[in-house]
Amino acid sequence: MATAMAASAAERAVLEEEFRWLLNAEVHAVLRQLQDILKEASLRFTLPGPSTEGPTKQENFILGSCGTDQVKGVLTLQGDALSQAVSTSACLSHSAIYLLANRDESYQFKTGAEVLKLMDAVMLQLTRARNRLTTPATLTLPEIAASGLTRMFAPTLPSDLLVNVYINLNKLCLTVYQLHALQPTSTKNFRPSGGAVLHSPGAMFEWGSQRLEVSHVHKVECVIPWLNDALVYFTVSLQLCQQLKDKISVFSSYWSSRPF
Repeated sequence: MATAMAASAAERAVLEEEFRWLLNAEVHAVLRQLQDILKEASLRFTLPGPSTEGPTKQENFILGSCGTDQVKGVLTLQGDALSQAVSTSACLSHSAIYLLANRDESYQFKTGAEVLKLMDAVMLQLTRARNRLTTPATLTLPEIAASGLTRMFAPTLPSDLLVNVYINLNKLCLTVYQLHALQPTSTKNFRPSGGAVLHSPGAMFEWGSQRLEVSHVHKVECVIPWLNDALVYFTVSLQLCQQLKDKISVFSSYWSSRPF
């Protein structure tokens, strides 16, 4: 009996030593790795801005369609025009870095629960950042009209065109809606369309004093390599967080009666 109790105590001491090593050494190693990865991800969202020493740097993107209705074009973005489209993703990435930086090498984690809480907070920011790239916002046609995207083009687009620009995974997508006004004498049943990533011909909406209908839709897109890099960094970071949570959770069964 005494031998069994001694063996149990020895086993518990070994497990506790391993757990303390996990808290004091491996956790910080993972946090450093996460910070390095997320800093690289943040760099992908940084575009040159206006400079007093010269003109604003431009980036050209060749967009094309893959359907039978072949449409091609070149979209020129100045300064941080594209970074504004993914600003939420960039801010969330910085938020995750901030959370990690608050637990530097001098910080001593005392419980597994503390680590799990930090990982959950970081993973929340990373999941939101990744979703910002993988799940385009659903907008109504009036919301697109009010967004100002149509007004950013030079020369100015005709009044019967509506444009939406968004990110989907590693692609920059541009959708052009050709509109026509519904006459007061129209026999069509006016039904305003709801929110969507891509509206179809026949979609209707009211703008000002006019009732409008989408007659044609053209979508073009192009791959942006650094967006793919950012997605990979977010995915790898989420995997590292989950792996660390799993390692911490392994020890929970040994201290079920203790705060964890």
